[in-house]
Amino acid sequence: MLPVVALVGRPNVGKSTLFNALTRTRDALVADVPGLTRDRKYGYTRTGPRGCVVVDTGGLVETTQGVERLMAEQTLKAVEEADRVLLVVDARQGCVPADLHVADVLRRGGKTVIVVANKAESLDPEIAGVDFHQLGFGPPVAISASHASGLDDLMQRALEGLPAPEPVPGEAGEGGHEEIRVAVVGRPNVGKSTLINRLLGEERLVAFDQPGTTRDTVFVPFERDGQKYTLIDTAGVRRRARVSEAIEKFSIVKTLQAIEQANVVIGVVDAHDTIAEQDASLLGLIAEQGRALVIAVNKWDGIPPDQREAIRDGLDLRLDFLGFAPVHFISARHGTGVGELMVAVNSAYRAAMRELPTKELTDALEHAISMHQPPLVRGRRIKLRYAHQGGRNPPVVVIHGNQTAHVPDAYRRYLENHFRRTFRLQGTPMRIEFRTDENPYAGRRNVLTPRQERKRKRLIRNKRAGKGKR
Repeated sequence: MLPVVALVGRPNVGKSTLFNALTRTRDALVADVPGLTRDRKYGYTRTGPRGCVVVDTGGLVETTQGVERLMAEQTLKAVEEADRVLLVVDARQGCVPADLHVADVLRRGGKTVIVVANKAESLDPEIAGVDFHQLGFGPPVAISASHASGLDDLMQRALEGLPAPEPVPGEAGEGGHEEIRVAVVGRPNVGKSTLINRLLGEERLVAFDQPGTTRDTVFVPFERDGQKYTLIDTAGVRRRARVSEAIEKFSIVKTLQAIEQANVVIGVVDAHDTIAEQDASLLGLIAEQGRALVIAVNKWDGIPPDQREAIRDGLDLRLDFLGFAPVHFISARHGTGVGELMVAVNSAYRAAMRELPTKELTDALEHAISMHQPPLVRGRRIKLRYAHQGGRNPPVVVIHGNQTAHVPDAYRRYLENHFRRTFRLQGTPMRIEFRTDENPYAGRRNVLTPRQERKRKRLIRNKRAGKGKR
């Protein structure tokens, strides 16, 4: 197993910036706002003598009420599972009472702690950490996370004394299944983090009854019934007119990136709220991106039985363009219907990644044409000859023929529904591309023989003479 290094400290000292510098990514959302990070975020780094796992955490504060208490619990869990703890402090501000509080908390944890004096790019390294000796964890390491300086020395000291990781037999994935990336998206406060916690069986993510609790995307490895997943928790997406803070704008960008990286998306809606235009727009965007989609109607346990039929009718009315997506009524808090939800996720993934043989596609195309022929264009029938697969996730069917540029949208939808029923592609959108076969004689003039030329002139003379008599 790889060693685990946790980044801990008070808010706004540069923990997320250090996480991005160590992992050489932009996975962690960074802004000059205290308390931006709330969940544990994991990443891999090869900075230093060998690779390890780095954990970004939320800032620890003395008064832990509401969401701050949940953030502190997540940080303490990261400290508990870590082999080394990096206490990140601000070298420019010096040691403040909040740093002493964090040091006292870590001291009770019994872990090896290394003080990291961040933002020391313009300071003498020997002077930058002098003020932090009073924390009692030995000489600090002066670095600059924003400039990626001093990181090699930091990781050299952090991993010193830890045994080299031993390879685990069978870790290469013998007989294993391909990992499925599942993004959970929806409006704020619909229960996305609660759903992931229910699937994991632990309070892995901060779930609080306050819109906008999740601000960054969080990737969580997960295994169920022998199948490996990566669950992606995302920030809630609101209507553009209501988005004013820059942090929320960046959070939405992260959510859209998570949709692009996912194989399957679980679109969570609140059963207590009517399906708004924002829900339909977000789910429509997922379909446009070609991602397999499963719709989860959360908080179903609190809906009176006499109102459930009306909610189902509203879903059918507003989401009729998502007929391919299965709808599941669940309760993330109590776990009702969550098992069936993951079965639908697996089915949607298999449909999105399915290989469609050319012969079977062509047979299905011929059967569709025999039931309903393409329309006429200027007196000529559109001819569709054969089909083959052009891609997966989503499935792409390429159809060759003549005059395919004039195929109406209605006939395209007819073919999509026919292929979906034939190959049972439930849970995934599909795309149909038409290609017109090239005419091998296009641009080539037919050269007439002398006899054909005389006949042509004779026909022209006879035609003109006939017109003159009339």
